[in-house]
Amino acid sequence: MAKKQLPAKGRSSGKGGRYERIVMIGIIVALVAIVLTLWGPLRTFRTKEGTRSGQEAKKAELAPKKQARPEAAEKKAEKKEKQSRPGRQDVKEAGKRTEPTTTRASEKRALVAIVIDDLGQDLKPARELASLPYKITFAVMPGLPQSRTVAELARQNSREVLLHLPMEYRGRNGKTSPGMLRSNMTPMDFLNTLTDDLGTVPGAVGVNNHEGSVLTENKEAMKFLMAELKARELLFLDSFTTPKSVAFDTAREFGLKTAKRDVFLDNESDNQESIRKQLDELAKVAREHGHAIGIGHPHPATISELRLWLDTATREGIEIVPVSKLMN
Repeated sequence: MAKKQLPAKGRSSGKGGRYERIVMIGIIVALVAIVLTLWGPLRTFRTKEGTRSGQEAKKAELAPKKQARPEAAEKKAEKKEKQSRPGRQDVKEAGKRTEPTTTRASEKRALVAIVIDDLGQDLKPARELASLPYKITFAVMPGLPQSRTVAELARQNSREVLLHLPMEYRGRNGKTSPGMLRSNMTPMDFLNTLTDDLGTVPGAVGVNNHEGSVLTENKEAMKFLMAELKARELLFLDSFTTPKSVAFDTAREFGLKTAKRDVFLDNESDNQESIRKQLDELAKVAREHGHAIGIGHPHPATISELRLWLDTATREGIEIVPVSKLMN
């Protein structure tokens, strides 16, 4: 009977062994899991994840501080800028302070035309005038030895040219000069003389009178002259050799571009001090009215004083322009 029970004990002993093995395996698996969790890849993963989360939390904590610093800097810079930048009231006050200076500067600016008469006899003074870096106007006498050459010299140097037209004057005692217009001329002689005179001064943009204290007071003669100049589209400058001249007013009636002389520069042709005073008077008139026209002659003293005055005057706000710029 004992032998028959042994197999049963063996079967019972086999089930117990399997159970023990299963328990043992479970324990091992649990231990492995614990080990992996504490020291293995899972711990590394969680540590990295935890580190990342910690870093993000730190970033979240620090982010407002980082943003706050630029904002604070901006506010500080803005405050500093406001302190350095003038306020609206300051700008108004600054504007009030600077306006008078601007006005005074604009008042100093003036336009001046310098016309040099009697050119055409000699090339030397014409060359000296052409060498000056200013737009001096050349008034060339007709029929003189160098009339054409001087007119061409002026053109080459971009200088404006006028025909300095001889006209009848008081005290001539019956004397005439080449190309002179006289009140006793026939209309045909008058026109022929004007045409011949213009032909010897090529490129002339207009006419100004040489002498003419008689003819420029003659209204009918001036009407005849202005009608012809209008037809030729020429301008007219009244040298104003007599206070009774009607030339300027007649030129305006006929719609010519016209003006009249303001200052004679060298009635005392060899007196440098007198010429200097007249140039200063010209500047004064120009500043008072915004423009002025001065007439001089090619005397050595005039050219010498003119050279000095031009440099000073332009630095003081006077602009030298061709005479046509001051005509309307």
